[in-house]
Amino acid sequence: MAAGGSLSRSERKAAARAEMLRQEELRERRRQVSRVLQTAAAERSAEDTLLLGECEDVVRDLERRRKKREGQRRRQEEVCDEPQELKRKVSELAAAVRRARHMVVYTGAGISTAASIPDYRGPNGVWTLLQKGQSIRAADLSEAEPTLTHMSIACLHKHKLVQHVVSQNCDGLHLRSGLPRAAISELHGNMYIEVCTSCTPNREYVRVFDVTERTALHRHDTGRTCHKCGTLLRDTIVHFGEKGTLRQPLNWEAATEAATKADVILCLGSSLKVLKKYPRLWCMSKPPSRRPKLYIVNLQWTPKDELAALKLHGKCDDVMRLLMEELGLEIPCYDSRTQDPIFALAVALRPEEEGSHSRKPVAPPWGLEGGRQVDPDSLLPPAPLPGGWFGRGCAKGCKRRKAN
Repeated sequence: MAAGGSLSRSERKAAARAEMLRQEELRERRRQVSRVLQTAAAERSAEDTLLLGECEDVVRDLERRRKKREGQRRRQEEVCDEPQELKRKVSELAAAVRRARHMVVYTGAGISTAASIPDYRGPNGVWTLLQKGQSIRAADLSEAEPTLTHMSIACLHKHKLVQHVVSQNCDGLHLRSGLPRAAISELHGNMYIEVCTSCTPNREYVRVFDVTERTALHRHDTGRTCHKCGTLLRDTIVHFGEKGTLRQPLNWEAATEAATKADVILCLGSSLKVLKKYPRLWCMSKPPSRRPKLYIVNLQWTPKDELAALKLHGKCDDVMRLLMEELGLEIPCYDSRTQDPIFALAVALRPEEEGSHSRKPVAPPWGLEGGRQVDPDSLLPPAPLPGGWFGRGCAKGCKRRKAN
């Protein structure tokens, strides 16, 4: 050993070599134990049994990892309640909706899968496919229309059975279903809205196309400017890997206020893996007996299942169809975009902005080309059309009209 107690270069190299050999021996031992564990107990030799006895710590570690993998696999599996069981659960949910004094709905990607928008953690979800090394198909969100679930939620709000909606989705379908802006908190933004953060309060511009064409992680400028102050507009999206830098989430104050008042929270189509990180949405500062009763609709496991008063394993559209029947309410139909509120809210591009995007716009109503000019200072939901935002009729009426 060199003076001062430090190792010489040759000694350090020898020690490193010895450590590498030790690690390789450990890896080989783990491989041997793993092979033995994959063999049925009746087929193991005496040498195999001796090896397992000598490597009890390795056996415990491998068993722990196996159970963890199995648990994760089970959590990703989709479970469906039997029709009669689902109907019974929906009856219980309907009773809770009728009793609720202040009901809030939390929505995730699962409510938009019926509109051909992929979710994230389902069997064909974005994250699931990427983890498997598969490519994902780019969806044209301008082709998407509000689903039965979106229209049902808007109807429940109209009948004062739902007071507020907190959404993780950026697809803008809640807005397009006729749900008033003040009744929606969009935690991760809205693809149809760009804002000026220099104006006070922030000035919002609703468009009829996806404004995120030029934006990405930490890059939010859309390329257009505020009509009043000339500042570059920004998207409202909280991109993956960042926290909101605007006054985001959109309408966050209303979301937290609604959560504090809620006595019932209905979670639709959300894995809740992101929402669970917002403790104020779950009133975690309150004692358990004073927290809102939680009802979850999801085919997969969520981290809030154990806290739920009821978990319904079913597709959102199926559950909402049964729920609306139980409540005796007709589901309004989204009538071929001819009464989509986005066209009344949209701010038309100025002539010099016409070439500022190449995204396909939402198909305009009959007889309306290019949208209409709206003053950004007066972006309030217009008065409902006769029969509500959706016109008269329900899903059955829509089918009759289309058949004719």
